[in-house]
Amino acid sequence: MNLEHEKRIVMTLDAGGTNLVFSAIQGNVEIVPPVTFPSHAHNLNDCLATIVNGFTEIKKKLPARAVAISFAFPGPADYPAGIIGDLGNLPAFRGGVALGPMLQEVFQLPVFINNDGDLFAYGEAIAGFLPYVNGLLKKAHSPKRFHNLFGVTLGTGFGGGIVRNGELFIGDNSGAGEIWLMRNKVEPSMNAEEGASIRAVQRVYAEREGLTIEQAPTPKEIFEIGTGKAKGNASAALEAYRRLGEVVGDALANALTLIDGLAVIGGGLSGAHSLFLPALVSEMNGKYHLGGGKSFPRLEVNVYNLEDAGELDIFLTGAKKEIAVPGKAGNVQYDPLRRTGVGISKLGTSEAVAIGAYAFALHALDRK
Repeated sequence: MNLEHEKRIVMTLDAGGTNLVFSAIQGNVEIVPPVTFPSHAHNLNDCLATIVNGFTEIKKKLPARAVAISFAFPGPADYPAGIIGDLGNLPAFRGGVALGPMLQEVFQLPVFINNDGDLFAYGEAIAGFLPYVNGLLKKAHSPKRFHNLFGVTLGTGFGGGIVRNGELFIGDNSGAGEIWLMRNKVEPSMNAEEGASIRAVQRVYAEREGLTIEQAPTPKEIFEIGTGKAKGNASAALEAYRRLGEVVGDALANALTLIDGLAVIGGGLSGAHSLFLPALVSEMNGKYHLGGGKSFPRLEVNVYNLEDAGELDIFLTGAKKEIAVPGKAGNVQYDPLRRTGVGISKLGTSEAVAIGAYAFALHALDRK
């Protein structure tokens, strides 16, 4: 989908436990100054009134009528029905709240709600990482193109989303891409999020330094310690991010076993990718070991770190060759290197989520 010249307007919301940030997008560009209100996370009536007020304020600023409302909201939820379940960071939502139908009634517009992991992946597939990689392949005269993407966000949680051939895959229970619930390789009794989040980085550093997790530095400070920009326990900092890479790499390997596509990483921790991406890719390129010293790769494809210039070059070059067509004159071009790549968001997480929300709404309207 090429939405750069799209004239339709969609109103959006970035929903958090502290603030609700409202805006509007036209042609993949934010066209009004965002409006921010407190979330009123513990009072449902106040929260719902704030959501209505926020969209009302944005509506007043628009140069033309919006065609839809589309935004990310925490789960669990029945996203296609617009019904929100019991939320952790917005505890006022309990027992099922028909947020989508309410907004549709108030504004007389179609309303689309998804989670941020899904919309992040969709935004990167529409206008970010996926077209970026395919553009590099085209420039390198490679016949290889990618059509599938798994996106993950690393921050307070470990979110995920799946895009297949331009379509966001939601699942029958709005539960596709929930990578946070995979098993934690390092601590198998825990889920992957406990090894792939802000608290995971702080926990490992604290354990190595003999601190409580409350005393641990922030992930940004731990990154600066690990890169020598700040004083502290450098080996603990490096181990904290290496461990994160191992856990995320294991979870991504399991996901890409089923999806067979590229992987893109966003979220607040993605800025520290130089400390965790090598371990992540190494884990994905690991082996299963059999008896008698035998082993085989855990994935059917080679995985490349697309933030590393050398690995990117191998990924783009492939193994191009020409092969003869049996019984026919002439040859065909063939690239036998089965591969995928992992890289960092090209849009930034917030922008990718916004573009994903915009594209999802327009795509849904066009299908109708």
